[in-house]
Amino acid sequence: MTTRHRVAAATVVAGLVIAGVHLMGATSAYADDVTPSVPPGTEPSASAPVSVDANSPGLKMPQGGTLAPVKVLDIAEVVEDLGGEQRRQETNQTVMMALQSEVLFPEDSAVFNAQAAARIQAIGNEINQQKATRIRVFGFTDDQGSYEHGKELSKKRADAVQAELGKTVTDPNVVFDVRGYSEDYPIADNGTEEGRKKNRRVEITFPRSSG
Repeated sequence: MTTRHRVAAATVVAGLVIAGVHLMGATSAYADDVTPSVPPGTEPSASAPVSVDANSPGLKMPQGGTLAPVKVLDIAEVVEDLGGEQRRQETNQTVMMALQSEVLFPEDSAVFNAQAAARIQAIGNEINQQKATRIRVFGFTDDQGSYEHGKELSKKRADAVQAELGKTVTDPNVVFDVRGYSEDYPIADNGTEEGRKKNRRVEITFPRSSG
């Protein structure tokens, strides 16, 4: 295979590997204690359109190296509002809405502030439109204070969001998966207040409708 062909083959494989929110009433809810092996919500749902053998001689690099095993991830579109208070992430499979804790709760509290209900109701209306029947509501904190306190607080906040969602999401077939992860899976640097603010969040994730 010529160098030109090798580059073309590598480009095709690279194209496959390109990689660019979670939410009580009459519905059921549960949370287990099994910690996922990867951050929740990042599990790939896309699959490779073709089978690729990373050890194929035709895919070897000029220096003799070989390609790593193929891993296909969803391409994600992320939109964050100006203040970073709300972040929306969409793939071809799911919608994830992340709300900073400050826009929902007072400091170190799981009791809603005055603006929280309207934000969650808007997400619940979209869930109804998407006809989603499985909703994940995950709470997270920063790394300040003890891990156990963070886990308790993040779970209470996730429970509060789920209870509020249940007032809008009326499908009796909906199943909620509600968990608190404390400081696990940060999305920003806990070394700065700006980063810690982003890490203190509740994520609501639900599948997109196929229609």
